[in-house]
Amino acid sequence: MSSTTAAAVAGEESAAATGAPTEAGPVELCRGTNGLEKVVLREVRGSSAEVYLYGSHVTSWKDEHGEELLFVSNKAIFKPSKAIRGGIPICFPQFSNFGNLESHGFARNRTWSVETDPPPFPVPTSNRAYTDLILLPTEEDLKIWPHSFEFRLRVALGPGGDLMLTSRIRNTNADGKPFSFTFAYHTYFSISDISEVRVEGLETLDYLDNLKDRARFTEQGDAIVFESELDRIYLGTPSKIAIIDHEKKRTFVVRKGGLPDAVVWNPWDKKAKAMSDFGDDEYKRMVCVEAAAIEKQITLKPGEEWTGKLELSAVPSSYYSGQLDPDRVLQDSTVPEDSIS
Repeated sequence: MSSTTAAAVAGEESAAATGAPTEAGPVELCRGTNGLEKVVLREVRGSSAEVYLYGSHVTSWKDEHGEELLFVSNKAIFKPSKAIRGGIPICFPQFSNFGNLESHGFARNRTWSVETDPPPFPVPTSNRAYTDLILLPTEEDLKIWPHSFEFRLRVALGPGGDLMLTSRIRNTNADGKPFSFTFAYHTYFSISDISEVRVEGLETLDYLDNLKDRARFTEQGDAIVFESELDRIYLGTPSKIAIIDHEKKRTFVVRKGGLPDAVVWNPWDKKAKAMSDFGDDEYKRMVCVEAAAIEKQITLKPGEEWTGKLELSAVPSSYYSGQLDPDRVLQDSTVPEDSIS
């Protein structure tokens, strides 16, 4: 734990012990499930987010009405060294088993530190609801992946309630050797029912089907709908993807930078029952659409740095002739690329 983190936690525990009132600001460091440390972000209009230092794992993102937008399993285990089931796990330095490490790498199973001085990212002038976290390799990490790195992550809430994650990974190897990695923001979205959801923006693209030994296919549908287990890596994807929830009349818009691929996953009933940290019927209320860099590994020489950005927004969907109009949603939600920060 960093000294900054320790001081903040000690201050909160002291206030609680004396019964002193505490006013929740835009950033609060506190204890979560099983005593694990977490950072709570609050935006003035009412939206919020929670980030556990274990895994630098976003476990909650609520809109201004307090409605939860991310899915976390009721059976999720908040205890090292088990990854938290749901939210936004960080997959680094390996996605799935694209390499020799444990599935999805080790970043989601490590405790990160809060970084405050100096700020690793530009400090926004209009919004204070953000936190900066850092992961450095331990001796055990270097044994299984012998590369020195600095991984910095900023999690921020925008003035409109958008959730933004920016990752910066730097090669700090002293031996002059490059390293390569794959990466994903493994985002679990909360939905009404999987049968009421469609994913727009991946039409006509090639994908690797993880259910068929990563055989390569081309998407033939005008949208992705779900009728059984689905686990695909879409390649060369656009910077914006829409997840349309008909029943909730809501659309999630996923914007990304530096992440050319997108994973779409739902385990369906059989696999759900086989997972000990996932409810048998919970597959109906979640869908994963993940911004990723998988097919082509990212390679960094010593001193080089890579940045991967994700911005999530939830916008109302309107019906037109009995159908949602995804083109209108995407058009209305378009933002300049440099606004993703």
